Amino acid sequence: MREEQPCPRCGGTGWVLDASPGSAAARRCPCVGEKRRAALLERARIPRRYRACSLDNFELHHDSQRKALELSRLFVDRFPDQEAGLLFIGPCGVGKTHLAVGVMVELIRTRGAACLFYDFRDLIRDIQGAHAPESQLSESDVLAPVFQCDVLVLDELGARRTSTWVEETVFYVVNHRYNNKKLTIFTSNFLDTEEEGDLRNPYFKKEEDTLVDRIGVRLRSRIYEMCVLVALEGKDYRRVVRHDAHRERLAKKKRS
Repeated sequence: MREEQPCPRCGGTGWVLDASPGSAAARRCPCVGEKRRAALLERARIPRRYRACSLDNFELHHDSQRKALELSRLFVDRFPDQEAGLLFIGPCGVGKTHLAVGVMVELIRTRGAACLFYDFRDLIRDIQGAHAPESQLSESDVLAPVFQCDVLVLDELGARRTSTWVEETVFYVVNHRYNNKKLTIFTSNFLDTEEEGDLRNPYFKKEEDTLVDRIGVRLRSRIYEMCVLVALEGKDYRRVVRHDAHRERLAKKKRS
């Protein structure tokens, strides 16, 4: 393993002398903040696929995405002086997870906030796994960082079909954060029928389940109290990119 080199500014002490004339005061070296931010990013559990996501590199292909980006930046600017989280709702491939991760990264970078990313299905799986006889983790071990982080991103809300146990477990998690005034950001691919505007969203399939179908009325009601709804529309960007890449490959074959 490569040995980490000490900071050239402070020699690894974390302190540098103030160079002002007549002053012998010491101040914290910038490397202390850099190391803290790096540690926060590592503990945030951001999936590798999304680690390059930021608010600055979010691409706009629809007016609703522009509004969503504005609300995301406003959320960061107001942190921690806001009481509501965010609920990004829209069809696949419109940038919901990108925005959620971008908010996390910006909060870590500019506010030193402790953030945590969890896929909805992974959280359920980890809680269930804690009850297995061979598990070395308890349920409280799994839930402690979920409860304690400044901002939790719960991605793909409703991706797993609801059951009594799932509904009760997720409500327990969400309600705990609500009662302790902890901010939560959700993303979901499911239509929210509580919002008239979303009912007209042409990018949803009419036969698909709604968010209430997936998580239940009680949990959806609690999330309403906790979050500002951010509705995104547009085509599946990932599908468009794949289609363009495939078309380009075919064009190259024809030319050759």
